[in-house]
Amino acid sequence: MLIKRIIDVTEKCFLVTIAIFTVGAMVQEVIVLIEQRSVALKDLLLMFIYAEVLGMVAAFYQYRKIPINLPIFIAITALCRLMILQGKGISTVDLIYEGCAVLLLAISTLVIQYGLGLSKKNDDKE
Repeated sequence: MLIKRIIDVTEKCFLVTIAIFTVGAMVQEVIVLIEQRSVALKDLLLMFIYAEVLGMVAAFYQYRKIPINLPIFIAITALCRLMILQGKGISTVDLIYEGCAVLLLAISTLVIQYGLGLSKKNDDKE
């Protein structure tokens, strides 16, 4: 029991640390945007990533588990941001690979949602 308690406390400490660092990074980003007096799409996508990370920490505290869709959404947003940052200098093959990765992640989200819907329906029947 002591080991489980130590692990639980350590896990909560890391989650609080992640939340604090995420808020700190968001504040730094907002300061940079205010100084530059301009906002680009890449900046907005970065803010979405920060918001999704905070949502993931909050979901863990609320449900004691992380919904699998949240990390997938973060990955999709990060890949889209990467594609935008690379701009016109990206090779066509790399763009196709990254686009396929986004598509696979989106399809995996649909499969997970559909599978969860089926499992819930089967649980309700029993």
